[in-house]
Amino acid sequence: MAGKGKTRGTAARQLSTVHPHAAGIDVGSTAHVAAVPPERDDRPVRTFQTFSGDLHRLADWLRAVGITTVAMESTGVYWIPVFEILEARGFEVLLVNARDVKHVPGRKTDVNDAQWLQQLHQHGLLRGSCRPRDGLVRLRAYLRHRERLIDYAASHVQHMQKALMQMNVQLHHAVTDITGVTGLRIIRAIVAGTHAPAELAAYRDARCAASEATLREALTGNYRPEHLFALRQALELYEFHQAKITECDREIEAVLQDLTATRVAPAPPLPAARAAKARNEPRFDARPALYTLLGADLTQIHGFGPYTVLRLVGECGDDMRKWPTVKHFTSWLSLAPGNKISGGRLLSSKTRRSSSRAAALLRMAAVNIGKTQTALGAFYRRLAARVGKAKAVTATARKLAVLFYRALRFGLTYADPGSSYYEEHYRQRVIRNLSRRAKDLGFTLVAASPATPGVS
Repeated sequence: MAGKGKTRGTAARQLSTVHPHAAGIDVGSTAHVAAVPPERDDRPVRTFQTFSGDLHRLADWLRAVGITTVAMESTGVYWIPVFEILEARGFEVLLVNARDVKHVPGRKTDVNDAQWLQQLHQHGLLRGSCRPRDGLVRLRAYLRHRERLIDYAASHVQHMQKALMQMNVQLHHAVTDITGVTGLRIIRAIVAGTHAPAELAAYRDARCAASEATLREALTGNYRPEHLFALRQALELYEFHQAKITECDREIEAVLQDLTATRVAPAPPLPAARAAKARNEPRFDARPALYTLLGADLTQIHGFGPYTVLRLVGECGDDMRKWPTVKHFTSWLSLAPGNKISGGRLLSSKTRRSSSRAAALLRMAAVNIGKTQTALGAFYRRLAARVGKAKAVTATARKLAVLFYRALRFGLTYADPGSSYYEEHYRQRVIRNLSRRAKDLGFTLVAASPATPGVS
């Protein structure tokens, strides 16, 4: 065992030093353990509490021993305060995915973890995670908080549906959405004390597909007080969260104004909107700000609404130069095959699992685009018929990621050739493949002559 340890130590000393002024921090909920090179201090490993004063003392110590770059693991949200303080103090901070450093046997203490991070970073063996610039970090925080508020509001919609069902009021079967104009009018009237079906049906909006007669039948129920109480509270909570979403929209709009304050809108005017405003989108028009920020209107890409583009920018940023090629970008999104090769044999090519919000957005856009008469829609449908919908969603999401990357990196404009163009292109590709195979087998592929009328 001693010989093996000596061999490992010798090999470590033979590695070239890429970052001589590197430190490593093992992030925790109550304390952070920091490690610097042993020759920098008599106590090269120190523990600091997570209070702000201790974090500033950590920065002072790192500065005193000559550290310029720091590596830490992305542990929950505990890394955010120390990351922001160190970054504000002028350190280069590398946020490392824990997956890249966790498979190390015999190193499961906070001290060893910090020393291991420091050594890996010193020899240039760590990759930093993607983190947008400060303004986009603010935008991303607001957008993620908004998504949580939408989820909270949706749970209260389910509570309203449950209370209505318990009273045998079939409103959610008569109207498409109980939070639409007709649905909310009727629910507010029920909570206010109106329970006569004819009076409630009179609140029907002219655009509602259900007739008044249908609504009268659906609104005949057993209005028990305990269920009315539950309905009233669910409605109040739903409207409360809607008000908070509106406040969040104002903050998002302000951040977009700050991001575009020093930028000039592109010379060509903003193109006409390709799609109508979708559900749960912000209460303001984000397209002009996005057009100015990005220099292009990405909503012209099928499947990309303004809200989708806004969230993609929040998750990925607006600078695609962080990824050298589009393959790096799709790999970061876990939309590229994760090839595992050993002994010259392909063991697996499954796509790596990921919790990336950007990848989830692209997958949802891929599902929506599969319903359109576009080239991407035809690609999705043909692939779904051949290999299944799950793989078709991933492949189409990857194509959308490529379009997103190229539009921001190179300014390429999206032009859809249509589903008929894709089908014809696919047909010609199949014919070429068949012709090549026939030639290899010594045959010639000949097109069938059109059938003569009257001849069977």
